[in-house]
Amino acid sequence: MSSTPNPATQISAGNLLAWTIGNSFRPLHGLIVAPSLLLLATLALMLFHPPDFNFHSVDRVAFGLLIFVVLLRVCALRDPLQVRGLVTCPMLALVLMAFYEVVSRPSDVETWSLFAAKWLVPFSLYQLAAYVFDDERSLLRFETFSLIVLAYLSLTAIFFMSDAKQLIFPRYILDESLGYHADRARGPFLQAVANGVTLNLLGLIALNAFRRKRLRGVLALLFLAALPSAIVATKTRAVWLSFALSILTLLFFSPSRRLRRACLCFVIAGAIALAATLAFADHNTSLGDRLEERGPVMFRMAVYQAGWEMFLRKPFTGWGASDMQPELSKRISDFHQDQFFFHNTYLEILVQYGLLGLLLYLWVILDLFKLGRSQNQASLGSDSGFLDPQFRKLWPLLLGVYFLNGSFVVMNYQFVNGFIFTIAGLLLAQNRRLQAAESSLSGS
Repeated sequence: MSSTPNPATQISAGNLLAWTIGNSFRPLHGLIVAPSLLLLATLALMLFHPPDFNFHSVDRVAFGLLIFVVLLRVCALRDPLQVRGLVTCPMLALVLMAFYEVVSRPSDVETWSLFAAKWLVPFSLYQLAAYVFDDERSLLRFETFSLIVLAYLSLTAIFFMSDAKQLIFPRYILDESLGYHADRARGPFLQAVANGVTLNLLGLIALNAFRRKRLRGVLALLFLAALPSAIVATKTRAVWLSFALSILTLLFFSPSRRLRRACLCFVIAGAIALAATLAFADHNTSLGDRLEERGPVMFRMAVYQAGWEMFLRKPFTGWGASDMQPELSKRISDFHQDQFFFHNTYLEILVQYGLLGLLLYLWVILDLFKLGRSQNQASLGSDSGFLDPQFRKLWPLLLGVYFLNGSFVVMNYQFVNGFIFTIAGLLLAQNRRLQAAESSLSGS
C-alpha cells in the first residue's frame, strides 16, 4: 500500500521553512529600519584602516553592505533617487577621472585603496547620508558617535604623550615600521596631521554639543581638559595653527556666551598643557625641536618648487599618478628618500589632473560652503537639534579646518574625508526637507 503524506506534517514543515526564511532576513530588516547604525559602524571600521597599507578589508565589506541596504530602503519606501544638487557634479567628475586613471594602470591594491579613500568613499557617503540621517534620532546618534571617537582619540594621544603606551589600542599604532611620525601621537591613522585634524573637527562638534547642553557636567570638564593636551601631543605645527585659529575665531565671534567661555577654557588649558610638556626635560627635546625645526620646511619648499615646475610642463593634461612619482623624484636632488609626496592636496591635484582637476576641486569647495546656507534661514526657526542655525554658522569653520590642513598634507584618509562629507550629507538632507516644506506651503 502506498502511504499518503500527513497533511499536518506538510503544514508543519511549511511553517518551519517560512519561519527559517523569515528570521534569516530579520537582521537585514533591522538594518533597513535603522541604516544610520550601519553607516556609523562603517565609519568606525574606516577609522582603523590606513589607506596606503594592506590592512583588513572589513570596512570595504561594510561599505558595500551599506550601499545595498540604502538602495533597498529607497525601494521599500519608494523614495525618489535624488542625485542632483550641490557638490554632486564636480565630485562625480573627479571620481570618474580618478577611476579612469586607476583602471588604465596595472592592478595595485594600494592604488585602489587610495582611490576609494580620496574620492569614492566621500562621494558615496555624501549621497548616502542624505537618505540615512532623516530624523533627529539618527542625527543624535551621529553626534554621540562623534563624541565617542573624540574621547578615544584624545585618550590615545594623552597615553602616548605620557608614555603610557601599554594602554594604547590597537597595538599597530606603536609599530614604527608602519606609517609616519612614529614619535608623535598619530592614532590609528598612522599620520599625525590626519589625527590632529580629526581631533580638531570632532572638538568643534563637541563644542556644539556643549553649547546645546548635551555635553555637560564631568564629561564636559574632561573634554575641556583633554582636547588641548591631545592636540599638543600631535607635535604638528599645522594642527596647532588650525586649532588655535578655530578656537580664537569662536572666542571672538561666536554669538553663544557659553561657547565663548568654553573657548577661553581651551586657551588656558592649551597654554598649561604646552608649558607643562616643555617643563619636563625628557619630553622637552622632541617638542622643542618641533617648534624650531626648519628641515621639513626646506624639504616642502623643494617639493613645492618641483611640483610647480611639473605643472608648467603639463598644465592641462597633468602627469597622472604613474608618471608623477618618478618625475618628482628626478627633480629633487638635495634630499634622498624612497618616495616623495607633495604634502599639499591642491598641488597634487594640480600636478596629477591639471587645471581641470583643480577647478573641479575648487568647485567642490565652493559648493560645500554653500550647503551651510539655507535658502530661507527663517525656516530653520529656533530648532535646538544637532543641525540648528548655530551649527550652520559652525560649518564654515569645520571646512576651514579641513581645507587649511589640506595645504600641509594630502587628504588620503578615508575616515577624515568620509566624516566631513557625511556632515555635508546631513546638511543636504535638511536642505531638501526645508525645500519640500516650503514647496508644500506655497502650493497650499
